[in-house]
Amino acid sequence: MLDLGFVRDHLDLIRQMAEKRGVSIDLASFQAIDAERRRLITEVESLKALRNRSSEDIGRRKKAGEDVSSLAAEMKKTSQRIREMDEKVAALDEPLRQFLLTVPNIPQSAVPVGRDSGDNIEMRRWGQPPAFDFTPRPHWEVAEGAGILDLARAARIAGSRFALYCGLGARLERALANFFLDVHTREHGYTEYLPPFVVSTESLTAVGQLPKFADDMFHLEGTDWWMTPTAEVELTNLYRGETLDADRLPIRVCAWTSCFRSEAGAAGKDTRGIVRQHQFQKVEMYKFTRPEESGEELESLVRDAEDLLQRLGLHHRVVQLCTGDMGFAAAKTYDIEVWLPSAGTFMEISSCSNCEAFQARRAGIRYRPRGGRSDFLHTLNGSGLAVGRTWVAIVDNYQQADGSILIPEALRPYVGTDRIPAGEGK
Repeated sequence: MLDLGFVRDHLDLIRQMAEKRGVSIDLASFQAIDAERRRLITEVESLKALRNRSSEDIGRRKKAGEDVSSLAAEMKKTSQRIREMDEKVAALDEPLRQFLLTVPNIPQSAVPVGRDSGDNIEMRRWGQPPAFDFTPRPHWEVAEGAGILDLARAARIAGSRFALYCGLGARLERALANFFLDVHTREHGYTEYLPPFVVSTESLTAVGQLPKFADDMFHLEGTDWWMTPTAEVELTNLYRGETLDADRLPIRVCAWTSCFRSEAGAAGKDTRGIVRQHQFQKVEMYKFTRPEESGEELESLVRDAEDLLQRLGLHHRVVQLCTGDMGFAAAKTYDIEVWLPSAGTFMEISSCSNCEAFQARRAGIRYRPRGGRSDFLHTLNGSGLAVGRTWVAIVDNYQQADGSILIPEALRPYVGTDRIPAGEGK
């Protein structure tokens, strides 16, 4: 969330940000409400000063034995007026708060200006696409042929956009999560958490998911609970309302969770296979940093995610998102996209963002330098990695002509085999 005073003093910057992001922001209504609220505050402060002077005057007159009944009656009227105006100010606080909750973060100046993913900038590539002496098939055909994925039974259980992994397919999903967590905790310096998969409205608001993205999530009817859309929510709220010593920073944490999304805007997109699901597993990386360190911490966050793909031998690229394609809370974002040979294109597998103080302000997370005043710290998040999409990439890239699937060498100790045979589990 942006600071109220900052928005008030930088209206031109907010207009430019909205234009660059391609969003509509009703600044006229904001200005009107803010001006009325400030007018009321000025008036009520004047009345409170008058009341204080009157109270002192009444005290002096009482000591002098004078009649103060008329003055007391006037002060009573003034106090009533103050209460009424305080209520008016409070009534304007909520629309201002709601307005600020819907204003996205300001992109860093170096973020490319653009409308959508077509304006993103490719930063680098790693590896080469695999060479096949046959036409590669899409992951759902390979996986169902190998007996490790059953979409028909998944639909019978829960409906469309759900997956049922079978046999070595289930083991591969579990192996990927364990592999990611082991590398992050043993080599990349993250502390692992296993949080609840149900989160509160307050937690979602703190991270920036609410109120904007309510339609994209699953709400548990009759409760204040929602199914988590990403472990970013839980990890952000680890220190909600706290002030951390600067010496503790940076704090690097990670978590594996199932994630739940309604995919409200995904009609007609990725209807085949398991790329876009209502439920999927993901390992999330998260950092709490000093502001001056968040730039380099974002770069290292991307490197940590890339390291996993490189150990798995998966061709990928890193792109910097333009202003129109970045997430609501992000000031700068890199996406990592993995190659899918059957589709002849790249697929997003990780998104790594620096949110600067945007989430920390919403969540009330501060840090205190030694001997200095407290201030809001910076937060960063990134997928490390999306488990289901990595599963898709392995099936797609390591498929063989006979229908079997090779297991990347780094993953073999976790899966317990070097190959998923054709027809496994049937």
